[in-house]
Amino acid sequence: MVCPFCNAEDTAVIDSRRNSEGSSIRRRRKCPSCDSRFTTYEKSEIELIVKKRNGNLEEFQYEKLQKGIESAFGGQEISEKKLKGLVDEIFIEVKKSGKKVNSDSIGETVLEYLKKENEVAYLRFASVYKEFSNVSDFEKEAAEFN
Repeated sequence: MVCPFCNAEDTAVIDSRRNSEGSSIRRRRKCPSCDSRFTTYEKSEIELIVKKRNGNLEEFQYEKLQKGIESAFGGQEISEKKLKGLVDEIFIEVKKSGKKVNSDSIGETVLEYLKKENEVAYLRFASVYKEFSNVSDFEKEAAEFN
């Protein structure tokens, strides 16, 4: 790692720690040339591969998950912090199943978390995910809350 202060080519790692989610590594570094200290963060580029219903494979898109959950809330009041926390929790849960995961598994995990968080958001997401075709589908799903 190049020192950001003096551009020396070789710096020493003083301390390494994983972040709380385990998705990146924080390293404290020291430059032997200028004695400056700085922090770097390392994160893997490809964390998760998703197998779609049609069999295609694609890289997991965090933004797509966030947009889907945000759409499920459909204008209801949810803070950006709470939304990000919910998406992070779901992402961590999904990652526990390994480097390759089915899109159905992601959908089920989202439903599980939304069911605890907000009934309306749950029903909105379920209507798209489970491809509701009529009102009785909504009624059956809503009956689970009673």
